[in-house]
Amino acid sequence: MGKKYRRKTNRSRRNTPRELNGRVTVTGGAHGRQVQLMLPIPELLSDTQDALEALVKQAGLLLIKGLLDEEVEQLAGKRYEHQDDRSVVRWGDEEGHIVLGGRKLAIKRPRVREVDGSEIPLGRYQLFRDGERMKGAVERCIVRGVSTRNYEGLIDGVCDGYGVRRSSVSRHWKVASAKELEQLLRFPLGDLDIPVIMIDGVGFHEHLLVVALGVLADGRKRVLGLWQGATENAQLCKDLLADLVDRELAVDGRRLFVLDGAKALHKAVKSTFGSNALIQRCTVHKLRNVQSYLPEEYHVGVAQRLHAAWGMKDYREAKKLLQKTVKYLEGISASAAASLEEGLEETLTLHLLDVPDVLRKTLRSTNAIESCFSRTRELCKNVKRWRDGAMAERWAGTMLLVAQKSFRRIKGFREMQTLLSALRHRRKVKELAA
Repeated sequence: MGKKYRRKTNRSRRNTPRELNGRVTVTGGAHGRQVQLMLPIPELLSDTQDALEALVKQAGLLLIKGLLDEEVEQLAGKRYEHQDDRSVVRWGDEEGHIVLGGRKLAIKRPRVREVDGSEIPLGRYQLFRDGERMKGAVERCIVRGVSTRNYEGLIDGVCDGYGVRRSSVSRHWKVASAKELEQLLRFPLGDLDIPVIMIDGVGFHEHLLVVALGVLADGRKRVLGLWQGATENAQLCKDLLADLVDRELAVDGRRLFVLDGAKALHKAVKSTFGSNALIQRCTVHKLRNVQSYLPEEYHVGVAQRLHAAWGMKDYREAKKLLQKTVKYLEGISASAAASLEEGLEETLTLHLLDVPDVLRKTLRSTNAIESCFSRTRELCKNVKRWRDGAMAERWAGTMLLVAQKSFRRIKGFREMQTLLSALRHRRKVKELAA
């Protein structure tokens, strides 16, 4: 009866927090008896977690030191070993540092010299202290939204280190972002098939930047360049197009340019690429220009008229509706009518090329550039002070390259062959324009 009373039931077992228990078996005694102890294993691991992490970091430092000592031994032989033909000797050590876990860690750097006194650099030490590793760690954190002020708090403090203060991180980021901008501005374009180029000026934190975005033959997007200034600046427009040509962009290839409507940019494109350049005027910019001359009460109605015209499939019908809109605007504002009439034909270039609806809607504006910058502005939200245009250019260039990695192909990319075929048959375009 007593034994039955003391027997545990299933209900009593359910009250035991099994997830906090672990079974440890200890064998001992003359008869080899086994004793089982119930220990809270997760709690024990939690209490020793910091010690384990510190042990792992210290083990990493010991491993690096062992690798350095091994390289020294390969060069100078074993310590205290006599060698008659020794050509390399040990030369003590000095203070140095390596990069580990996103911070600099102090370490004693061994030195070796040739018998004539010239020092031999240790390849492994150069690898571990490579400044690019620190710049890479800083860049990875900043492009993911960590500010230079918070970088030090982000780094694990298990090992004592340095180089993580705000000023040091800012210097590393400045060098890393300058390198990214250089990569963007010097990337060769000769191997890319770029039938469409969009150019637009974008406001970026009180600075104006001009961006060139290429649409490849398969519908992928590629940032071609970034310049500080405005598309109304004639010299800037010439320089940016000359830069694209210097980077092996073919001048004789027929391509479509989608422009924001600046006359200086239009003139520069025509002077650089001649008759091989077809220009599509951005309809978004055209609508804004027309609305800027109108009272606000007419904005919605005019926008509906223009979108209806640009949404038509047939070139002649679209042009006819736009001409009717010009006459309608003459009764409201002569300036608005003149603004729509100026460059009206170039807003219908894609209609002339018989480009299908979805692709035409994508390519009739420079919204793709603004879409790139929406992501770029999000990545730059932690910057509180923009010192100058060079800083804005470095940040924008770096973040554009980051955003470019997640670019998708444009809507209607499957119809790009239709556009390519139309660009090759330029005579057909001339006949329709006539």
